[in-house]
Amino acid sequence: MLRHERPDLASKIDALPAHLKKQVAEYIDFADEKKAEAKRNGAAKPFKPGFGGAKGLIVLSADWDAPLEDFKDYM
Repeated sequence: MLRHERPDLASKIDALPAHLKKQVAEYIDFADEKKAEAKRNGAAKPFKPGFGGAKGLIVLSADWDAPLEDFKDYM
């Protein structure tokens, strides 16, 4: 399983008592399920900053540049 990839991690897990090995196994199962759930739900792609990256996120009203009533005295 992990022995060829990370011998330090595998040896640490092997050194744990049985009840802690069970907790590690449960956590790995939890993490795998969370990953599978994200894949099933079509996890959103991470935001990539750049030109047009926020396109469609900011919407202005049609009269955004119309004079405001509050500034009528100054015009």
